[in-house]
Amino acid sequence: MISDRFRLAVAQLNPTVGDVAGNADLVRKARLDAASQGADLVLTSELVLAGYLPEDLVLKPAFVRRCMEAAETLARETADGGPGLILGSPWRSEEGKVYNAALLLDQGEIKAVRYKYDLPNYSVFDEKRVFAAGPLPGPVDFRGVRIGLPICEDIWNDEVCECLEETGAELLLVPNGSPYWEHRAEHRLQVVVSRVVQTGLPLVYCNQLGGQDELVFDGGSFALHADRSLAFQMPQFETALGISDWKRHGDTWLCENGSVAKLPDLDEANWRACVMGLGDYVTKNGFPGVVLGLSGGIDSAICAAMAVDALGADKVHAIMLPYRYTSEESITDAAACAKALGIRYDTVPISEPVEGFRSALSNLFAGTKEDTTEENLQSRARGVILMAVSNKFGHMVMTTGNKSEMSVGYATLYGDMNGGYNPIKDLYKTQVYHLAEWRNNNRPEGLLGPGGEVIPSNIITKVPTAELRENQTDQDSLPPYDVLDDILECLVEDEMSVGDIEKRGHDRALIHRIEHLLYIAEYKRRQAPPGVKITERNFGKDRRYPITNRFRDRS
Repeated sequence: MISDRFRLAVAQLNPTVGDVAGNADLVRKARLDAASQGADLVLTSELVLAGYLPEDLVLKPAFVRRCMEAAETLARETADGGPGLILGSPWRSEEGKVYNAALLLDQGEIKAVRYKYDLPNYSVFDEKRVFAAGPLPGPVDFRGVRIGLPICEDIWNDEVCECLEETGAELLLVPNGSPYWEHRAEHRLQVVVSRVVQTGLPLVYCNQLGGQDELVFDGGSFALHADRSLAFQMPQFETALGISDWKRHGDTWLCENGSVAKLPDLDEANWRACVMGLGDYVTKNGFPGVVLGLSGGIDSAICAAMAVDALGADKVHAIMLPYRYTSEESITDAAACAKALGIRYDTVPISEPVEGFRSALSNLFAGTKEDTTEENLQSRARGVILMAVSNKFGHMVMTTGNKSEMSVGYATLYGDMNGGYNPIKDLYKTQVYHLAEWRNNNRPEGLLGPGGEVIPSNIITKVPTAELRENQTDQDSLPPYDVLDDILECLVEDEMSVGDIEKRGHDRALIHRIEHLLYIAEYKRRQAPPGVKITERNFGKDRRYPITNRFRDRS
């Protein structure tokens, strides 16, 4: 019986929702690796067998049954004398309720089952819809060590950890499925510090890794001693197996050899999140690569760079789709960007299809003035061509609209909104410019794209334009992006009143106009493809506004 020391392996894995057999193999391989390094216990992340978030898959009895069968198989494998395993899985009780569970597997058996008590029902989480809440848990005994197993949200409030401490837990091991958004790592650390101060117990935080639809799980697993000092820190955005030795010192446990990985700064973290979200979406859904329209503008250029970083240049196909308003500067810039990234680049002029549409509609439109209708025909012709290339060769169309444009409806349904995924959907335009500059000066380790200037500087410095009419610029329709983005962040991220936004120095009439555009574009956003969550309130899971909505803040 191990009672004074044990070796812990923290498995920071990238499961795929629904791939129970594949996820079980990830766990199996991590356990074998941990065994070869002398580990006594392996800790995995929340619902690692199912993948997280499984959403309504949990309502399918066949899915839950498959997870339980896989867990039972893994339990039998622990009869080999190797390390025990803490495994996250859905679990159906004898009463027929389904729980979000942590299982202790050891010596060929499921030694203990603990259910998640505090089910999150906010932001991107909706666990009360699919899981039953468990009772307050007591600790489990693992080879003479009394371990508390709070599950993710259970540590964001004090009730569960307080119960575990009062019932004799010596150490808290926490399976987590905590998605990334800006400053999330600092927030997690604050929560863990609070629980450690409250209980006086060391806490090990194991987080999931990988992209799942709009969410990115960034890993960054870590542990704190009872005195709040850092025991170890695992990397963000990387699969990893962290090995640490723990020894009993009096009435507490200390980590003797924890390594500390350097975490990325905010710019690198945002970039890596966009890259990981895109890469996992493409590969987990079985696409051979991506295709996108490369216009010579900043948005498509940064998306192309992210795609190359995620997938490699050989899996990215860029197409320039010029019309009469496309400038030579744009053609030159797009070609330069494709060359810098090393990707395939083709040109497909859209004059014939656009003129065909105009001709077909000429009788219906007779006697009317040209307006955005004719402009949108260009965007929609481009969308049709990109979707045709996708259908023919299997590559996913990547959309390239930023959060500023999506906020105010500066995008065309069935045109530039066509596609399967958007890596910059939750980045404001000013963030896009900032990250483009950053990427030209940085190439984080592990990414597949080249170093140096991957986005030509002229693309970053020139005046932004959709080039749908002669001499058009974005500022013909929108205020400068620094002004627009500040107003949007106030409205979207902070739900500020018009009066409070006006106090920041913005024109009241402009605020009213932006608020109106934000509301009336909701129907477009409902039809937009998914994209990586970066901010605390992305469009979709976080911000859920009605399409039919007459409210306007005129206070």
